Amino acid sequence: MTIAEYDRLIASGHFDTPTGIERTELIEGELRPMSPIGPIHDWLVERLNRWSCRTTSEDLVAIRIQGCVAFHESGSVPEPDVIWIRQGDFRNQRPASQDVLLIIEVADFSLACDCGEKANLYASGGVADYWVVNIPDKCVEVFRQPEQGKYREHQVFKAGDEIRPLAFPAVNCPVALLFPAK
Repeated sequence: MTIAEYDRLIASGHFDTPTGIERTELIEGELRPMSPIGPIHDWLVERLNRWSCRTTSEDLVAIRIQGCVAFHESGSVPEPDVIWIRQGDFRNQRPASQDVLLIIEVADFSLACDCGEKANLYASGGVADYWVVNIPDKCVEVFRQPEQGKYREHQVFKAGDEIRPLAFPAVNCPVALLFPAK
C-alpha cells in the first residue's frame, strides 16, 4: 500500500469503529495494528512530553505526541510516542524524515520491534537521534549514526545517567526522570 492509498483510507473513515478509531501504522507498505497503551507507557509518555516542552524552544521545535512522520522512501507512516520536529507548516502534509530532530519510542511488549525493525526504518530515513525507553530493563537505549539502514552507535543509559539530544546538547534527560527510585 502506498502512503497516498493509506491517506485515502484515513479520509474515508476506514479505521473508524463503533468504539473509536483503530490504532494502525503503515510500515513498509503494510498496515500494522498498534498495541493498546498501558498505564506505565502512558505515564512515561506524559513525563517525556513535559520534559520535552520544558527543555526546548517552541520557536525551533514542535513536540508531537503519538503523531506521525512520513518516510516516503520506504512507504511508511509510523506513529512514534514522542517526536521533536523542526518548526514548520504541516497543516496539509506530514513532517518527513528530514524534519525530525528526535524520535522516542516507549517500549514494553514492542521492545523487539522498536529496537529492530523500527530502528532500521528510522536509520534508513536518516533519523540521527532515536531513543527507546525500555520499560522491562528500566533503561533508555539510544541509537545514533545512521548508515545504510542501520545505526552504527547503540548506547544504553541507566539510573544515574543523563542523555543529551543531538539537536540540543545543552539539554539533558536524566534517566531517573523516567525510572525514579521507589
